[in-house]
Amino acid sequence: MRFSSFTYLVGQGLHNLRANRLMTFASMGVLTVCMLLIGAAYLLGVNIDYMVEYIGNQNMMVVYMGDEEGQNSTDEQISAADAAIRNTPHVVGVTYMSPADVLATYGDMLKDYTNLQQVFQDDNPFTPNYRVTVDDPQNIESVSAQLMQIDGVASVKAPLAMAEMFTSLQRVINYACYGIVAVLAIVSIVVINNTIKITVFNRRKEIGIMKLVGATNGFIRFPFFVEGVTSGLISAALASGIVCGAYYALCRWYAENPSNLSQMFGGQLVPLENVWYYIVGGFVLLGFVLCGLGTATSIRKHLNV
Repeated sequence: MRFSSFTYLVGQGLHNLRANRLMTFASMGVLTVCMLLIGAAYLLGVNIDYMVEYIGNQNMMVVYMGDEEGQNSTDEQISAADAAIRNTPHVVGVTYMSPADVLATYGDMLKDYTNLQQVFQDDNPFTPNYRVTVDDPQNIESVSAQLMQIDGVASVKAPLAMAEMFTSLQRVINYACYGIVAVLAIVSIVVINNTIKITVFNRRKEIGIMKLVGATNGFIRFPFFVEGVTSGLISAALASGIVCGAYYALCRWYAENPSNLSQMFGGQLVPLENVWYYIVGGFVLLGFVLCGLGTATSIRKHLNV
């Protein structure tokens, strides 16, 4: 195709947008609404997944040092166990708590009721322990088993049931939210395809006349393709601006109005800079495929004149 023909067909496609602005606005409006619903479902799924993961990652196992007879570990055993714990696969955080540290911690918690520092001044009953954090709740069980094999470790208290619950909950939420996105995408395809068919049907005489005067199928299709792609990209731009703008405002409001509930879920939403390119890219792809290719293929039966 020559450049002059290309520019002419592009111009015709853009002209058709203005000439058929009523149907163009209708298809763009439907597509924009569908994109908004898909974007909202996607952001909801991402944030619920983040919140569940945040809560799950707060689980911490406690490794108590000592022997089978209840005697405290020696300094040599603690030193060797320290290195072994830190080198255990999937361990990302280790904090050592001496008996004095444990007493101080519980003393602060109960300071309104009793003075533990004074009560246990001469006989500290607490044992040294490690607070261990793993990289993923799914690895808590395997890490717990490995820690129990370390010399000098008396027991490991790990929230295995809670870890399993959060892992299952995260999986269910992922399936549910992405299932909603898939359903909305299918609904969008059906609605937009029907809208495009109505648009093309209203211009079947125009297509027939062009075919009768000798225009090739590609020559007829290209302006429709340009018209469809342009309306799809405009819809994508509108939906991206609305979704990203509204989500940015929601993130600011959420951060500026903290509550106990929000702090429990991490205190913030997933930052816009982490998701905007998925939103924009998905909308552009959706607009291009649905409107561009949908318009070009919908006129096939009208070309048989």
